[in-house]
Amino acid sequence: MSSKKRMAAVALTISALSLGSIGVASADDKGAAKSATHAAHKAAHDANHAAKEALVATTIGVDVATIKTRLAAGETLGAIAGAKKDALITALVAFKTKNIDAAVAAGKLTATQATAMKANLTAHVTERVNAVRGEGKGPKEGKGPKGPKGPKPPKAPRP
Repeated sequence: MSSKKRMAAVALTISALSLGSIGVASADDKGAAKSATHAAHKAAHDANHAAKEALVATTIGVDVATIKTRLAAGETLGAIAGAKKDALITALVAFKTKNIDAAVAAGKLTATQATAMKANLTAHVTERVNAVRGEGKGPKEGKGPKGPKGPKPPKAPRP
């Protein structure tokens, strides 16, 4: 190979490697930004969850650890709240309403979406307070994620 061709090949290789590393660096920057956004979203979600737990504990006068233990044992939040169940429902509806209003203010929901969400809010919160933890989630007993498994029916013989 002549020296001019060799120099051109080296120059081409160097430029290709440079562009490749720029692309990798750019992808790393995008990944880092996505990770930071995800971490911020998770932190906000965790803070909201902790605030809701604190609200429930304060409203019914039972500490969070006891509430979690009793829920895990199969009690409903309504049963744990006892006579304070209506106050708990009212407090949770107000909490969720505040979150919906904040989502509208942040541009994450439209006013129409917020109105629709608020329309059934009391019924939804009441249902959740009266539900056994985990009720209605996951596979049914004796069934896997795609339903009952069993032998496949025999195929019809080919003519």
